[in-house]
Amino acid sequence: MRTATLGPAERAESLAGMAERELDVLVVGAGVVGAGTALDAATRGLSTGLVEARDWASGTSSRSSKLIHGGLRYLEMLDFALVREALKERGLLLERLAPHLVKPVPFLYPLQHRGWERLYAGTGVALYDGMSMARGHGRGLPMHRHLSRSHALRVAPCLKKEALVGALQYYDAQMDDARYVATLVRTAAAYGAKVANRARVTGFLREGERVVGARVQDVEAGGEYEVRAQQVVNATGVWTDDTQAMVGERGQFHVRASKGIHLVVPKDRIHSTTGLILRTEKSVLFVIPWGRHWIIGTTDTDWDLDKAHPAASSADIDYLLEHVNSVLAVPLSKDDVQGVYAGLRPLLAGESEATSKLSREHTVAHPAPGLVVVAGGKYTTYRVMAKDAVDEAVHGLDQRVADCVTEEIPLVGAEGYRALWNARARIAARTGIHVARVEHLLNRYGALTEELLDLIAADPSLGEPLHAADDYLRAEIVYAASHEGARHLDDVLTRRTRISIETFDRGTRSAREAAELMAPVLGWDKDQIEREVEHYQKRVEAERESQRQPDDLTADAARLGAPDIVPL
Repeated sequence: MRTATLGPAERAESLAGMAERELDVLVVGAGVVGAGTALDAATRGLSTGLVEARDWASGTSSRSSKLIHGGLRYLEMLDFALVREALKERGLLLERLAPHLVKPVPFLYPLQHRGWERLYAGTGVALYDGMSMARGHGRGLPMHRHLSRSHALRVAPCLKKEALVGALQYYDAQMDDARYVATLVRTAAAYGAKVANRARVTGFLREGERVVGARVQDVEAGGEYEVRAQQVVNATGVWTDDTQAMVGERGQFHVRASKGIHLVVPKDRIHSTTGLILRTEKSVLFVIPWGRHWIIGTTDTDWDLDKAHPAASSADIDYLLEHVNSVLAVPLSKDDVQGVYAGLRPLLAGESEATSKLSREHTVAHPAPGLVVVAGGKYTTYRVMAKDAVDEAVHGLDQRVADCVTEEIPLVGAEGYRALWNARARIAARTGIHVARVEHLLNRYGALTEELLDLIAADPSLGEPLHAADDYLRAEIVYAASHEGARHLDDVLTRRTRISIETFDRGTRSAREAAELMAPVLGWDKDQIEREVEHYQKRVEAERESQRQPDDLTADAARLGAPDIVPL
């Protein structure tokens, strides 16, 4: 298998190639489900196209809690099928498909009542572990354990003594969601899929009742392409209803958006060796280890405003701080918050008014000949959703198509990752890069780390860290533009890296250095560099202003003060 490079030339070739001859499958939307669908179709031998209006994972799939989990709380809802399915997927990702990207993470669940709560919660966690082991995909994670209060406080000294009488500790897994999607897209491309971001579907092609393709606008270079396909898959998440409206067909189901916000705080603000999971009156609250940071989330509120840029209000931030501070011995303040991000869950609209009770199951439908819609679900089960979507599309293809094989297909960077990890000290000695930096690269790129090391060998200055975001090497910025499809500064600072939420300046001090590194790859002149930097600074200003607003309406209005960048 060749390693796919997603640079400017490859993007142009993909768009031209999609318009050149009819595809078997065209996937619209490159979040985790769309990217997974493209990989599923390509690995069945189908000619496949994938288009995304903005950037890979620019919607929900870059703004999650960064967890790969079985959904412990769904056990309480007696949704055993969903939990069983998710636990199997968690195991596959940890052990086979993406061990370089998906890692175990411990969580402590404080118990607040003696006797019955330990029995109740302990039974649930034991069932969780048991279901995982029964499927043969739990070997990568330690089993849960019961802790006394004193033991729990040694593991998590940040907790108030009166906040718990004991605790349970169990394991799930985590990943960088946007990086995972970019890797999925590259894997699909490596198996022959034609992929293009900043390529917006403006309408569908019809022959009578049948959908036979889509009109695709190149947002970067201008121009419009007619991309014909035997089957089109709508995988646009919270935009599902909007995309369906282009066909003029009434959808068989509706997708409702639920907003979840997260806070990012420095590691030293919470003294703990484990993540935390806390109950709230509405749902659960996670405190998740994230490198040199913690992620605190999430909220769960209905959202019917701008879908592209959901805004976190001051009330959202206060809600999270109030709930996490209820158990912390040293409370957090707004001054401790380095980053804030908001995302929208695509929930299948049901009878319940509370978004936290809407289904996390997914649905696949064929609302018109030639058009398949997949919606709902959760990040962890994206591969199953993709399989179901392609299975449905296959019904409309006039050919014999192989069964799904993605259970056996590692993502690019997975093959050889463990061998390179074992050799990390030798790699550090050979390259002169500190072993901690080598580990950082291996856990972001896996075996593709060699490609970054080649860049550094050719230009040693790329082995230096960014001046204002020293967790990242300069080579990673260049690589994002040359190999990972990054088209704008925003793509790099918010998704290829996490500088926008991991620094107090939200990436503004890194913006110019990053833009200058991207410029030679993307052919930017000085004016475009200035536009990129100015746009990014305005985006950060608008986000900060939205987070000072008291409610969703005012926060949304403030965030919309910074429009999306369009190159001249």
